[in-house]
Amino acid sequence: MTTAPLTDLADVVRSKNAGPYELTLDVIFSTREQYELVKRDRLISRQVVAELYGLPVADVGEPIFYDPARAVKVNLRRPLPSGNVGETDVYGAQQHGPLLALRLPLPEEGASAT
Repeated sequence: MTTAPLTDLADVVRSKNAGPYELTLDVIFSTREQYELVKRDRLISRQVVAELYGLPVADVGEPIFYDPARAVKVNLRRPLPSGNVGETDVYGAQQHGPLLALRLPLPEEGASAT
């Protein structure tokens, strides 16, 4: 099975605040085929994200797939509330780093999106 880094498969990989207690991770895939493979096989799941971030699965929300944008969104519980003493990323914009280590299988040649 051939794999590629997420950075080669997605146009956008970002993080941002989802309120003071949660972060949102967004991935927007470059192709419909790659998005459909990730969605169908649940290649981005609560367990995968929890492992990448070293978090308990309970701190990771269920991935939300948005077909029109070829996107998946995952919410995480912030370790500290935004703006709290000791918190280092008030906007949550620098928290997507662990996702960049993710490698995903490529769609098979000739596969078409449904």
